Amino acid sequence: MENGKPKKPCCETVRDFFASAKFLIYLGHALSTWGDRMWNFAVAVFLVELYGDNLLLTAVYGLVVAGSVLLLGAIIGDWVDKNPRLKVAQTSLLVQNCSVILCGILLMVVFQFKEQLDTLYNGWLLTSCYVMVITIANIANLASTAMSITIQRDWVVVVAGDDRSSLADMNATVRIIDQLTNILAPMLVGQIMAFGSHFMGCGFIAGWNLCSMCLEYFLLWKVYQKTPALAIKAGQKVTDSQELKQLNIQKELELTDGPVEGSQLMNESAVVKSDKEENPGCCYQMSEPVRTFRDGWVAYYNQNIFFAGMSLAFLYMTVLGFDCITTGYAYTQGLNGSILSLLMGASAVAGICGTVAFTWVRKKCGLIRTGFIAGMAQLSCLMLCVASVFAPGSPFDLSVSPFQSMVRHLLGDQAPLPEATMASLIATEAPAVLNISTMISEEVPHIESYLSVSLLFAGVIAARVGLWSFDLTVTQLIQENVAEAERGVINGVQNSMNYLLDLLHFVMVILAPNQEAFGLLVIISVSFVAMGHMMYFRFAFQNLRSRLFMCCSPEQKTDADPPSLAV
Repeated sequence: MENGKPKKPCCETVRDFFASAKFLIYLGHALSTWGDRMWNFAVAVFLVELYGDNLLLTAVYGLVVAGSVLLLGAIIGDWVDKNPRLKVAQTSLLVQNCSVILCGILLMVVFQFKEQLDTLYNGWLLTSCYVMVITIANIANLASTAMSITIQRDWVVVVAGDDRSSLADMNATVRIIDQLTNILAPMLVGQIMAFGSHFMGCGFIAGWNLCSMCLEYFLLWKVYQKTPALAIKAGQKVTDSQELKQLNIQKELELTDGPVEGSQLMNESAVVKSDKEENPGCCYQMSEPVRTFRDGWVAYYNQNIFFAGMSLAFLYMTVLGFDCITTGYAYTQGLNGSILSLLMGASAVAGICGTVAFTWVRKKCGLIRTGFIAGMAQLSCLMLCVASVFAPGSPFDLSVSPFQSMVRHLLGDQAPLPEATMASLIATEAPAVLNISTMISEEVPHIESYLSVSLLFAGVIAARVGLWSFDLTVTQLIQENVAEAERGVINGVQNSMNYLLDLLHFVMVILAPNQEAFGLLVIISVSFVAMGHMMYFRFAFQNLRSRLFMCCSPEQKTDADPPSLAV
C-alpha cells in the first residue's frame, strides 16, 4: 500500500512507462537524432568525394549552415513561439526529413552521372547540383534547429509539468541519447559506405528518413494526445484575454449614456492599431524579419538568465574538443587513428558520466549550485591542458611565425597546398587543412616525449564530465526561467550565440594554424572558458548570495525561480 492505494505490479508499471508520453518523446528523439547524426556525418564525406578529395564544398557547407543559424536563429524561435505546438513540430519534421530525402536522391543522381553532368553546359549543370545540395541541406539543418527548440526546449518542459526533478531526468535522458547516437550512427553509415558505396549510403539515409518520418509523425501525435497541456500556449491565452477585455470595454461603452472622451479615444486608437496589423504596408512586412531579429536579441539580453546563457556560449570558443583541429594536432604529435578512436570513445563515456552526475548533484545541491560545481570541475581538469603546453614534448614556440608555411608556399619553396579559401578555413573541417597538408609534404617529426599530448587529452576527456553537467544546468535554467511565450525566440538566440562563438574559434585557428602556436590557442581557450564560468558565478551569486557556498542547504525561492512550470 502506498498513500492508501494498492501498489501496482512491476509489469504493469513497466507497461505504463512504455505507453507514457515520456517514453514516446525519448523514442521519437532517438529516431530523429539517429537520422541527424548519420546525415551530418555523411554529407561532409559526400561533398569531399564529389569535389575530388578537396575540402572546399564541405567548408562552404559548414559556413552556410553556421551563418544561417546565426542570422535566422531568433526568427526561427519567434516562429516556434507564435504557432501551435503540434503544427510547429509536424512542419519542422516534414521539412527536415523531406529535405534530407530530396538531397539524398540528388546526391545519388550526381554520383551515378557525375561525368555526364560535368560535360553539359561547360560543367555549370554539375555546379548547379552542388549549389542545390548545399541549399537543401541547409534548409534541413534549419528545420532541425526548429525541431530541437520545439521538442527539447518546450515539449519536454510541458510533459514534465511542475516536477523539476522529472524535468532534470528527462533532460539527462535526452542528452544520453544524443551521446550514444553520436557514436553509433556514424559507425553504421560509415560501414555501409566502406563495404558498399557512397551511392548505397545516400540511398540508405534517404530510406531511413522516409521510414523514420512516418513513425516520428505518429509519435508526435500520440504525445500530443497524451499531454493535453500541449494544446494550450501562453501566447494564445494572452490573445484570448485581450479579446475578452476589449469586448467588455465595448459593452461598457454601449451601456453608458454618453461616450467618455478618454475611453472613446482609446477605443479608436485600438481600432486603428488593429487595422494596421491586419493590413500592414509593404515596407512594414519587409522589415518584419529585421524587427524580429532585433526584438529577439533585446529579449535575450533582458532575461534574468542572460549571464548563464552567455557563459554557455563562451564555452564554444575553444579548441579543446574532439573536432578536426585537435585531431590534426594529435597526428602531428605522433598519435595514430587507432589511439584517437579510443580517446573519442573515452570522451563519450566521460560525457555520459557527466550527464548522470548532473541528476545526482542537482538533487543534493540544487540546480544553480550544480552549474557552479560543474564549472569548477571543468576548469580544474582544463589545468592539465595548460600544463601540457609547458610539459616535455610540447612544440610550443612563439618565435616561429604562424604564416611561415604560407610564405614558403608563395615563394615556391614547397608543393602547393590543397585549394582552400577563407570560407573553407572557417568551416568545421577547414582549420585542419594546414596541419594535414604539412603532414603530407613533410615527415612527421620524431616525438621525444608523449607527456605533453597525454596531459592534453587527459584534461580534455576529464573536463567532459563538468562540461556536460554544466550544459544541462544552463539548459534547464533556460527552460525554467524563460516565459513560455518566449521560449522559442530565446533558445533561437542562444543557438545563434553558440554558433557565433564557434565561428570565432575557427577564426582564431586561422590566425595561428601551426602546431608551434597550438599551445597559445589552448591558453586562450581556457581563458574563454574561465570567463564563461565567471559570468555564471555572477548569475549564481546574484541569486543565492552566500548560500552559493553552502552545498547541502536547499535553494530557497529566488527572483530567478519561475512561479510555476505549469502551462
